[in-house]
Amino acid sequence: MRIIRSSRTLSAWSRHLHREGVVIGLVPTMGALHAGHRALIRRARLSCDAVVVSLFVNPRQFGLGEDYSRYPRRLRSDAAVCQGEGVDVLFVPTREEMYPPGFGTSVAVQGLSRRWEGERRPGHFEGVATVVAKLCGLARPHVAFFGRKDFQQAALVRRLVEDLSLGVRVAVCPTVRDKNGVALSSRNQYLTPAQRRAAPVLYAALRAGHAAVRAGVRSASRIRRVMRDTIATEPLARVEYLSVCDPDTLEPRSRITGDAVLLGAIRLGRVRLIDNLLVKK
Repeated sequence: MRIIRSSRTLSAWSRHLHREGVVIGLVPTMGALHAGHRALIRRARLSCDAVVVSLFVNPRQFGLGEDYSRYPRRLRSDAAVCQGEGVDVLFVPTREEMYPPGFGTSVAVQGLSRRWEGERRPGHFEGVATVVAKLCGLARPHVAFFGRKDFQQAALVRRLVEDLSLGVRVAVCPTVRDKNGVALSSRNQYLTPAQRRAAPVLYAALRAGHAAVRAGVRSASRIRRVMRDTIATEPLARVEYLSVCDPDTLEPRSRITGDAVLLGAIRLGRVRLIDNLLVKK
C-alpha cells in the first residue's frame, strides 16, 4: 500500500491509472475506521481494479461548537486496516494541502441540504460537497463508495456528481450495525456505558415506524407518533427529528403512497446519533 500526502501526487497517480484503463474506486473517510468502513473498502476491492481510501478530518463540515478538535485520529491503526484490506493508496492530506492559502471555492447543493441534518448543522453539507468534489477531482474515481447510514449525505453526493457531470458512479452500501442494532459510527466511542445501553432506541423507533407501515398505517403523523412513543421509553434520549420522507427529494410526506424513508436523529448527552430505514412499496 502506498501512502500519499500530496494532492499533486495523487492526481498524477490517478492520471496514470486512467491511461492504463484501470478502474478506480474511492472510499472517502474521516478516519477512526470501523467495520462499516471495512465493508465499503471490501465492496470497492471486489468491484474495482484499484482502491484509494482518503483519511481527512474535514474542518469545513464541522459547525461552531462541534467536535472537530476532538474527533478521533488514528492514522497508525487506520493504515493497518487499509493495508489488511488490500487498499492500493491511502491519501492522508493535511488541512493546508486540501485548503491552501487563497482557497476560495465552496460547493452548495440546494434543496437536498435544506432540511434535517442541513438544518441542524448549518454549513455541514457545503463542507461535505466541497471536499467530495475535490477528492473526485484528485482521485478521478470511476466509483465512489458511501454508507447508507448517512442517507441524506449519500443523496446529496449523488446529486452533486450528476449536476457537475463528474463521471463518477455513487455506490451506496448497506448500513453496518452492532449486535444491538446501533448503526456503526466513529462517534459511538464517545458514548458512556449508560448511553450505549440507551443507543438502540433509535433503531427500535425506526423499526416500530416501519412495522406500522407494514400494518397498513399510511398517515405520516401517526407513524411519527409511533416512533416518538418508542423514543419516549428511553429517558436518556432527546429527539432532534423523526421524519417520513420521499427517498429521492427528502421532502416530508403527509401520507405514504409509495417508497419512503424514515429518518431519525437523537441526542444522548453530547453525542448525536442518526439513522434511517427504507420503506419499500
